Amino acid sequence: MDTIVTASEVTRTFGQVRAVDHVDLEIGAGAVLGLIGPNGAGKTTLLRTLLGLTDFEGTIDVLGADPRTERASLMEQVCFIADTAVLPRWMRVDQLIDYVSGTHPRFDRELAENFLRTTEVTPKRRIRQLSKGMMVQLHLALVMAIDARLLVLDEPTLGLDILFRKRFFEQLLNDYFDDERTIIISTHQVEEVQNILTEVMFMNHGQVILHKSMSAIEEEFVELHAVGDAVARAEGIPHVGKRSILGGKALIYEGIAAESLAPLGEIRTPSVSDLFVAKVGWETVHG
Repeated sequence: MDTIVTASEVTRTFGQVRAVDHVDLEIGAGAVLGLIGPNGAGKTTLLRTLLGLTDFEGTIDVLGADPRTERASLMEQVCFIADTAVLPRWMRVDQLIDYVSGTHPRFDRELAENFLRTTEVTPKRRIRQLSKGMMVQLHLALVMAIDARLLVLDEPTLGLDILFRKRFFEQLLNDYFDDERTIIISTHQVEEVQNILTEVMFMNHGQVILHKSMSAIEEEFVELHAVGDAVARAEGIPHVGKRSILGGKALIYEGIAAESLAPLGEIRTPSVSDLFVAKVGWETVHG
């Protein structure tokens, strides 16, 4: 598998605050990485270093290029959608497509127009007349029509209702993703993207707390739902975290065989969000 992103000892400070703290990272082709962390964890800053949008210490290689010195050529193969996606509001949709078609060498106008035909975003509408959901659809249409190898999404569906969010990720998988493309998704809507992720990375206070494939999570972590008298015995076994459930506790263990825990209750694979809370801490997530 080709390596798309390699980062070593990446650090970014703002005054006394270390937003990204000695991060090492490797992402291969065909990966869908979920970047999870509380507000202020350093997720957006890390993404900005990968895109060459902010300075940093350490080394980064994205598609064979250094984002600090080769950003122009790098951005021909990388696309980015942020939560504050900015499009020229005075333009019509068709004028924006004309502009991108004339400036980006890897843009396929027909693909963008075909995608927009499945939406309510019509060519003659002014961008300022579009709802936020339509704006995101337009941005996605432009991005999916670019033959890029890396797509970076920073809270792309923030503020959208659940129908728009669901459709966004369905279109992303069905119309864009393939084994040669790589997607990094930073989001708080963990439950909505868990089923499309191939790997997950937790960040807190600028540091990587966990970075594993989804298959490794299934192999290494076990969630036990214990009720009644079994709770005390379950709590006596070293665990990563626990939470209350009806009549008992849900506990997450690392490196313990599911078979040894089965007599104490129901065994499950922990969700990404529950594992995150267990690893990072309830107080950190909820203040």
